[in-house]
Amino acid sequence: MAVTTHDTPARRALVVRGGWEGHAPVQATDLFLPFLRENGFEVETHDSLDVYADAETMAATDLVVQCWTMGTIEKDQFAGLAAAVAAGTGFAGWHGGIADSFRNTNHYLHLVGGQFATHPSRPADQCVGEQHDNYLPHRVHITSDHEIVAGIEDFDLDTEQYWVLTDDLIDVHATTTHPARPDQPWHREVTCPAVWTRNWGEGRVFVATPGHSVDVLEESNVRTIVERGLLWAAR
Repeated sequence: MAVTTHDTPARRALVVRGGWEGHAPVQATDLFLPFLRENGFEVETHDSLDVYADAETMAATDLVVQCWTMGTIEKDQFAGLAAAVAAGTGFAGWHGGIADSFRNTNHYLHLVGGQFATHPSRPADQCVGEQHDNYLPHRVHITSDHEIVAGIEDFDLDTEQYWVLTDDLIDVHATTTHPARPDQPWHREVTCPAVWTRNWGEGRVFVATPGHSVDVLEESNVRTIVERGLLWAAR
């Protein structure tokens, strides 16, 4: 007697990208499209936030990868995103594409659990008026044994070092410390999360603050963390 087998249906990932072009949203997200497909996702890319307001599409989505720095989100768009995450859709991203989105929407900030405040620049006498003025050598410290960071040692980057404002509902898996500097108004070290996760209703949220440029995302540790984070967040 013949036995009928059924392939496991592909999971669905939406990649939503746009906003400030300085974070290269298309090129940055393109890095991860092959990885998602290799891991069984059907992938759609969107350059509009309107998909968030499509309840049927969002209900059938297992993972949203967002790379949308700054900008604004309409009430129906955010309501659709929030409802989907609470119902089990994963929400993931890196750097300003998730941690510096929609600054004027407090409920979005609440969903993500952390918000970009600044990235300190080099001392004024070292600044030349270019983007690299905001690149600082710093270390990312691994602080948990979570599957997203398992086996990864502390590592160094020379790029924007995010200072983020967060709450106690996030689970922190890596940090970075801003030193006290005589040219700045703070007077003691400040440690901020660099990788965190958040459970929200039935959904999962993943955030990594490194990722200002494509070359940072291609750094082996950063890329591994992001790839693992996407899989962890997905339904």
